[in-house]
Amino acid sequence: MYRSAVQSLRLVRNTQTSISLQRLGASKRCQFRGYSKSAEYKNKGTKGQGLLPETASTSSSSSSWNPFVVFGIPAVILGFVGLASFARYNDERRAINKGNGVKESITVKGPTIGGPFTLINTKRQTVTEKDLLGNWVLLYFGYTSSPDVGPAEVQKMAKAIDTLEAQQNVRLLPIFVTLDPQRDTPSQLDAYLREIDSRIVGLTGPVNSVKQMAQEYRVFFKRVDEDGNDYLVETSHNMYLINPNMEIVRCFGTEYGAEELSEAIAKELKRSAR
Repeated sequence: MYRSAVQSLRLVRNTQTSISLQRLGASKRCQFRGYSKSAEYKNKGTKGQGLLPETASTSSSSSSWNPFVVFGIPAVILGFVGLASFARYNDERRAINKGNGVKESITVKGPTIGGPFTLINTKRQTVTEKDLLGNWVLLYFGYTSSPDVGPAEVQKMAKAIDTLEAQQNVRLLPIFVTLDPQRDTPSQLDAYLREIDSRIVGLTGPVNSVKQMAQEYRVFFKRVDEDGNDYLVETSHNMYLINPNMEIVRCFGTEYGAEELSEAIAKELKRSAR
């Protein structure tokens, strides 16, 4: 009886162990099936729609660029459109419509004539543009060795001054600037001007200083027919009327006579007094 009881107990244990093994096998089979299904899902997702984590990653990545795509590009486009519209608006404001008879007055200023200079007079004293402030100045560029035009221009200057002082009670400061500083020393310039009119102030100086002043006053000159120290100076023979602020009022050429020159200067003085 004892043996039969032991055998019955062993049978029960074997049965329980068999059942447990069967359950374990079923569980493993379930896990394997689940893994197979997940592998199938991955394969299907790769061929088709993709995996959910990748979809989430893609959507989050695209969402990070959405502000630039949605707002950045349209803002840039609107900026260019606004800039083009503004430029066109300004062009339309400046434009003159055809046929309406309206014209815009534009003042065009030429190159500035005149500027600072530093020269010496016949007494070897330094003279700058500041020393001429407060005077009406009649300025002429020439040279003492000029055979004909130079002396005629200086004499014309002297006669015009006489006329203005006698008829208009106007006093001008006549100045002669040499374009030949190598030969026109202070003493040579002084002797030359004394023979014509001692009221005319002669200015000379270093070659570079004379060239600089000539350039500032747009005076052309160059040596011609050179034969050692014997040469002529080709020049434009400019004569300027300058107001007390050292501003060029008018330029006169060789075509003006002494009377015409004095009349033109008188008109400019009356115009400036208004």
